[in-house]
Formats: sequence, structure tokens, C-alpha cells
Amino acid sequence: MWVPNSSLLRGCARALGCALVMELAMPAISSAQEAAPAVSQSASGPAGPAAGCELDVQGRPGKQFSPAQITIPASCKSFTVQLIHTGKKPKSAARHNWVLVRASDIDPVIADGLAVGPDQDWVKPGDPRVIARTPMIGGGERASVTFDVSRLSRGGSYVYFCSFPSHASMMRGTLSVE
Repeated sequence: MWVPNSSLLRGCARALGCALVMELAMPAISSAQEAAPAVSQSASGPAGPAAGCELDVQGRPGKQFSPAQITIPASCKSFTVQLIHTGKKPKSAARHNWVLVRASDIDPVIADGLAVGPDQDWVKPGDPRVIARTPMIGGGERASVTFDVSRLSRGGSYVYFCSFPSHASMMRGTLSVE
């Protein structure tokens, strides 16, 4: 089976846009290999996050997040997102993660993620544009991530998305600090 190489994907992403490239590349990518096992990331301290500084986000069938908009109170020093995959399919069939970036960075982050592939959950390791992320999870699983709110600016435009290729173009939400 043909599997697109990273330079082809990058070139197509520049020429056609990430959404189309992901839809075209998805059949080859999904059958190429399974992603590495997910490990929950949680960095909240012993007392846990402050009141109002944590939120459960559902990854739902139909490639949707709920809620689709998150507002972080400016009083939060850190914020915790717990991703809950509400589906029933295993990770090999229907996986989700939660990745937070500046709105202006989403297309290049997705393109670079396509290049690194499923072993890295389609997120380039160490990418400084990625503010926070959870690992990929399957149906019925949970993963959380805590991040420093000082990395965000009031009035800034942020987007969270699932980096799985056929999900990234539509499974998105917005985040702001107020």
C-alpha cells in the first residue's frame, strides 16, 4: 500500500491546504501503523487546580468537542483540561487528543504533525507552537493536561483541535482568557 512521505505531505499542505491533504492522506496513514500507547499527562499539584481552573472536554463521535468554546478566568495561574473520549471504539479505530495552539499556528502545526505521523500522535515533538496537548486516547478513556496560563495573552486567539488527520479540519474549538 502507498504511504505518503513527509516531503510530499508538506508540499501538498502548502499547495492545497491542510484539510484537503489530510482527507487524501488519511486512508494510507491510518492503515500504515498504530500510534504508540497513550500515557496520561497530569501536572496539577497535590491540591489540584484552583476552582474554575479546570474543565472536562468531551471528544464525541461525529468528530466534535464539547464544549466548542472555553473561556479561562484571568485569575487562573494554571488550567487543567481533562479529555474524555465518549465513544466506544478502541484507539485503533477512533482516537482523539486535545492540542492547543495560537489560531495563526494551526495549519503549520497540522502540516508538521502529518510529517511525523502516528508514532508521535501527529504532533511534532518539542514543537514550541504547541501550548498544551494530551496523548491520543480511545473510547471510554481519559487524559489530562495542565498548562501555565501565563503562556496565553488576554484577547489572544487560540484553537484546540484533535490532531488525528481526518479529524483535525473539523474537530476544533476556541479558547480565550478573560
